[in-house]
Amino acid sequence: MSYKKSCVALALMLCAQVSFADPIAQTKGKFEDKFRQLDESLPTPNIYRNAAGEPGQQYWQQQVDYKIKASLDEEKRRLSGSQTIEYKNNSPYTLKYLWLQLDQNIFKSDSMAEVTSTFGGGSVPSNEQPAKISLSELRNLQFLADHELGYQLDNIKLSDGTALKFVVVGTQMRIDLPKPLKAGESVQFSMDFAFNIVEEDAVSARSGYEHFPDDPRKGGNDIFLFAQWFPRLVAYTDYEAWTNKEFLGSGEFTLEFGDYEVEMTVPADHIISSTGDLTNASEVLSKQQQQRLEQAKTAKRPVFIVTEQEALENEKDDTDDTKTWRFKANNVRDFAWASSRKFIWDAKGYQQGGADQPFVMAMSFYPKEGGDLWKKYSTESVVHTLEVYSRFSFDYPYSVAQSVNGPVGGMEYPMITFNGPRTELQKDGSRTYSQAEKRFLIGVVIHEVGHIYFPMVVNSDERQWTWMDEGLNSFLDGIAGREWDPQIPWGVEARDITDYMKSEQQEPVMTQSDSVTRLGPNAYTKPAVALNILRDVILGRELFDFAFKEYATRWKFKRPTPSDFFRTMEEASGVDLDWFWRGWFYSTDHVDISLDKVYKLQLDTKDPDIDFERRRKEEQDKPASYFVELNEAENKTTWVERNKDVTDFYDKNDRFTVTNKERNSYQQFLADLEPWERKVFERAIDENKNYYVLNFSNLGGLVMPILLQLTFEDDSVEELYIPAEIWRKTPDAVSKLIVTEKTLKQVVVDPKWLTADVDVENNHYPRQIIPSRIEAFKREKSKDLAERDIMQDSKTKLKEPKAKD
Repeated sequence: MSYKKSCVALALMLCAQVSFADPIAQTKGKFEDKFRQLDESLPTPNIYRNAAGEPGQQYWQQQVDYKIKASLDEEKRRLSGSQTIEYKNNSPYTLKYLWLQLDQNIFKSDSMAEVTSTFGGGSVPSNEQPAKISLSELRNLQFLADHELGYQLDNIKLSDGTALKFVVVGTQMRIDLPKPLKAGESVQFSMDFAFNIVEEDAVSARSGYEHFPDDPRKGGNDIFLFAQWFPRLVAYTDYEAWTNKEFLGSGEFTLEFGDYEVEMTVPADHIISSTGDLTNASEVLSKQQQQRLEQAKTAKRPVFIVTEQEALENEKDDTDDTKTWRFKANNVRDFAWASSRKFIWDAKGYQQGGADQPFVMAMSFYPKEGGDLWKKYSTESVVHTLEVYSRFSFDYPYSVAQSVNGPVGGMEYPMITFNGPRTELQKDGSRTYSQAEKRFLIGVVIHEVGHIYFPMVVNSDERQWTWMDEGLNSFLDGIAGREWDPQIPWGVEARDITDYMKSEQQEPVMTQSDSVTRLGPNAYTKPAVALNILRDVILGRELFDFAFKEYATRWKFKRPTPSDFFRTMEEASGVDLDWFWRGWFYSTDHVDISLDKVYKLQLDTKDPDIDFERRRKEEQDKPASYFVELNEAENKTTWVERNKDVTDFYDKNDRFTVTNKERNSYQQFLADLEPWERKVFERAIDENKNYYVLNFSNLGGLVMPILLQLTFEDDSVEELYIPAEIWRKTPDAVSKLIVTEKTLKQVVVDPKWLTADVDVENNHYPRQIIPSRIEAFKREKSKDLAERDIMQDSKTKLKEPKAKD
């Protein structure tokens, strides 16, 4: 390099001779490419699933149709049934056997779930505290010991009467076919089944009964919820063949789409809510109830099909008569229902338009314990969910959407959901509820009805990839929730996941659900927050919404895998997101971007008359010598002060005095510049801008965009977005040059808490005093104010204070 060019390169110098920190060296074997292409880890595209994330030209899935007859023995709390199944092999392969799911077998004493259950629910055992067992755990153990649970199976045979050989393997059953089922062929077989219904409150199941001993009817009443209740075909897929993984509880299921005809025989005073359309309304509903249903289609607010007073009368009665309800559902992947004489039933029509399903009936079923909370908000929440979710995916594809109150806190099936919140009966006979219960009801209805879209229509595999339905759905229910009432904390903001992301007890989002220690933050919150960040910070809403809707419509009534989601979002948005999927879904890295230093650079003019004077001022601005300050305080005089008659040249000239030698050198420097170099140099001198170098460290390991808020001395504020690709060569630390005409006063990283940065204290430069989280916890250790039942507490009379004796 020539002297002339080196002078130009050195024109930018740090004030006060501050040196840069050495850049991160790419040491052999230690460099980690955070932007390495994810396709190296994803399945290879093929004729079934292409590289764009679409169903391939030869995509296939099986078809399974069911005809079921079920009978509820209320007194024995036992369900018996028979079913005929038609299985169509749409795959290109020949099948020698079929696998079925037997979910009720999870309650058997020798089930894998029961045998491998750990004391304390899987938490790390402690040797410091004695082991304890709760009454709830004792109740669970006693119920399982006192009841014979699991399926009783009989008469498994082909349609021609040929008995089928079968083998039960835990929660699954293999049926051996006497003749291999070739591609394109169908087989029809039937079976009888029965099981004792579990008490949900005792065993914490996804279905079961809840008992109400205080109801006026002798022996009380029950609400029955039936889900995962009949033997169902295991999904056979192009990516795994039979998805026959044992049911252990957390991992739910994936199934085949099919058409259902189901009839349920129940006590005559029961009301049934079910997947599908009721086909014999004239046989099970009164004329008045049918008229109310018709009225509900155009009502502004929900209409009672069964009123509270009618439900209360039903609670008192007893009957030996039965009714048979018949439902039909096409193109659903499962079937669930609920039955009770306690049900109040309301409904409201929703005109969504569109060619496929322009009208939907939203309905709710709940006992008197639901009270005004359910009357006001359940069905309205159903309609709100359909309005929001359809914008982001597709029109709701079924004729009904239902919310049922029972013992299950929250669970979803095609067209029907189970939701738990209730009111509290007070001594004066009124029913009240806390703000938290109100929030819970609205939130759980939105979430569970949202699941009818994901995964009941977009048919992801919940047992393998829980986040594909829970995470995507939590993301959307957060949108729907904030459109309902933004003042409610919906739990999907970036700040809601920071504690989990910096914790030691976590696994990657891609972990199979039965192996996840904290399923809530792992499968629900973290992926939901990730998608929020992807939408609002990285892609922007226009690109994200287009890509997400493309994913939903591509895989409507089909079976996507994670690679299909990742590839669709990239292909449709036009943005390479491999770094994002790797960090958020495949690792336990967290976001912690530290702003370590901010250096202010000043441009040397090379003119000694300007630069030497600037350096003299910089010297004068330094703190004075403390030693000299103390001497002056002691009135000490210096030799120079005592001998003023002795002087020389340097008493009038300091080291910043400019000579003609420096001036000549400066003029020669200008003369030696190329014309373009002199033009650039003189423009920079004339503009006299400020040059700031910001040094960042990536302490959490998860590369993310750097969001900056710059505050200047004139109190103006600017925001700067630096894409994540700034980390592509040095993922541990980077420096960024910012050029501005203004003088910088403060820099803040992620000022709005949008990126889930776990440590906001190192986001400020200069550093700020930030209240510690321990102090904040001490101030807020009382329970959430929303948990108070203000509705009831407001009835308390104000008392006069008692006078002192």
